[in-house]
Amino acid sequence: MAKDYKQIAADIIANAGGVENIISASHCMTRLRVQVRDASKVDEEAAKNKKVPGVINLIVQNGEFQYVIGQDVPTVYEEITKVEGIATGGAVDDQEALKEDAAAVKGSWVNAVLSYIGGTFSPIIPIFIAGGLTGAVLSLLKTFAGLDSTNGTVIVLDAIQQAMLYFLPIYIGFSSATRLKSNGYLGAFLGAVLVFSTINGAEGLSFLGIPIASIGYNGQIFPVVLGTLFMSVVYKFLQRHLPVNLRTLFVPLLTMLITVPVTLIALGPLGYWVGTGIANAVLAVYRFAPPIAVAIIGATTVWLVFFGMNNATYPVLFLLLAEVGSDPLICTGMAPANVAVGGACLAYALLAKDADDRQVGTGSAVTALCGITEPGVYGVLFPNRYPLIGAMVGGGVGGFIAGLFHLTQYVIAGPGFLSFAAYMNPDGTWGNFIGMMGVMILAVIVAFVVTYLLGKRALAKKEQ
Repeated sequence: MAKDYKQIAADIIANAGGVENIISASHCMTRLRVQVRDASKVDEEAAKNKKVPGVINLIVQNGEFQYVIGQDVPTVYEEITKVEGIATGGAVDDQEALKEDAAAVKGSWVNAVLSYIGGTFSPIIPIFIAGGLTGAVLSLLKTFAGLDSTNGTVIVLDAIQQAMLYFLPIYIGFSSATRLKSNGYLGAFLGAVLVFSTINGAEGLSFLGIPIASIGYNGQIFPVVLGTLFMSVVYKFLQRHLPVNLRTLFVPLLTMLITVPVTLIALGPLGYWVGTGIANAVLAVYRFAPPIAVAIIGATTVWLVFFGMNNATYPVLFLLLAEVGSDPLICTGMAPANVAVGGACLAYALLAKDADDRQVGTGSAVTALCGITEPGVYGVLFPNRYPLIGAMVGGGVGGFIAGLFHLTQYVIAGPGFLSFAAYMNPDGTWGNFIGMMGVMILAVIVAFVVTYLLGKRALAKKEQ
């Protein structure tokens, strides 16, 4: 039976307190994100307990109500855009709501940090997916089509792949400054200065007699992050204190004249050392016990997703990619973890006696096998304990095997079967690809079997 997306949108609007209570609506891959004026008017219990048709769960983060819908969310969002009186596209114009959100974030520095990391790095993931998978396509062309480095097609595709990481400070500069409600273009400008040919890796450079460390900023994260944090303070200070008629000219000028030297002299080197230290620490843990390290990621990914902390892994992921050229830990552990959620959801669907539960389980399984686990995590795993245990066991076993055989993911992509090209070794060998496919299949099987056995026991107890 086809879904009535118009009715689903209407039910969500009603659950959120009506049109007059909704400030704005936007969406990500699986969630409809709603900003409201009065949180008390939202019927959270109904949304969390599947009493709103089409809604798997409701997550409240930093004052934002996130309706977990799954892969149908773009269609539901399209129906929302047709409703008069709701601002769409993520814009929030209600100043009182903004103040309330700011106060909520201020009260929890952990939420503030996680929100900043997620808001900075999530928007640039498509760049890495596009660039990384282009590299995988390039490897296939070299292996099967016999193209060499002088071929024009190879040169173009290689430029797409290399620009992804080389200009990383520009992307992060824009995203970070935008997240800090500063000027995103000045943030990108700062990143561009860091990778400019006369600055990037320059030796013997100084500013007003103060020596500047020789650092290659291409592919670096923390130098531009610290730079944009400082830049946002300078920018906002100048915006507040300069006369209105002078702001257009002098705010960007003074912001850059102050930020760039401070970044090159102090913040850039500090960020470089911090990033290098984190990368070395993560690699040391991995090298000490690869199977255990990857197994921990595989077993705990569902918890990271549940608490929204999976976004906090992005900096480490980028550092690993820049340092060793692939990711043997984060994505490699998340791949079996994600598909294990699919296996657990399939078992849940098989055991479910209610038609709606079977539909939720089946739909969540399909999205999880493709690498998107939120519907399964919020709609199946955590409301029912036994699929959670099954997914954790499957992900942990898969991660252990992946670490044992030193498997890796060569480019950033949503870990799952659809990202198969990410596991192809650029040197043309197939060992890593076959290994990762085997690990993910094993994770699905283990998760399915464990969930099915635990589910049968749980249902038997209920019937007693």
